[in-house]
Amino acid sequence: MFTIQTLNNISPVGLDKLPRDSYEIASEMSNPDAILVRSAKMHEMEIGNNLKAVGRAGAGVNNIPLDKMSDKGVVVFNAPGANANAVKELVISSMLLASRNICQAWDYVNRLPLDNLKTAVEDGKKNYAGSELPGKTLGIVGLGAIGVQIANAADALGMKVVGFDPNITIKSAWKLSADVEQALNIDELFAQSDFVSFHVPLVEGTKNLLNAERIALLPAGQRF
Repeated sequence: MFTIQTLNNISPVGLDKLPRDSYEIASEMSNPDAILVRSAKMHEMEIGNNLKAVGRAGAGVNNIPLDKMSDKGVVVFNAPGANANAVKELVISSMLLASRNICQAWDYVNRLPLDNLKTAVEDGKKNYAGSELPGKTLGIVGLGAIGVQIANAADALGMKVVGFDPNITIKSAWKLSADVEQALNIDELFAQSDFVSFHVPLVEGTKNLLNAERIALLPAGQRF
C-alpha cells in the first residue's frame, strides 16, 4: 500500500486512476510515499524519508524545491500541456476584450439609468467601437504546449503571429503553423507586436524579460 498526500484539490477523475486497494490518498498525512500538488508552495515543507515522487498537476515546477528533492533522490514530474487549451482560450478572450473595449462598454451600460436605456446605449456605443483582431500582430514569447496552441489559434483568426523561443522543441515546431514568423530576439518581437503574450516558466533566466525598456518598444497604444 502506497500513501499519497494531496496538497491541493485534485480532480476525482485523476485520483480514480489510483486503485484504492493499492493507494491510500489523503490531504493530511505524515511522511507519504508521494505528493500530488497544484499551486501549494513546498519550499518550506519538511520532506519525510519515505517520499519517492512529487507530481505537479500543472506545467511549471517553480513551487517545488527541486534542489532539495534531487538531494533526497525524489523524482519530480509535471503535466505540461494539461491546461494548454484553457490558457489558450483565456489569452484569445483577453485580446478580444482589449481590442473591442468590452469591459469599458459593459461598465458604461451598467452605470446607465434604466429609463431611456436604449437611447443612451445607442448614443454611447460609438465610444467603444474598438478594432478587429485580423491584421493585428501577436508576439508570443515561449512556444511550448501553450504558446503553440495560442499561435495557431491567432493565426486561424487572421492575425500575424511572431514567436520567440530559442529552445523550441522539435515536437512543438512540428505542431506550429507554417505562417508563424520567427523573431531573432525579444526586442525585435516587441517592436512589431500589437499584443505580446508570455508563456515561459519563472526561473532565474527568465526574470525581467518583461521590463520598462521593452514595453517602450511597443508601437503606441499596444498591449501585452
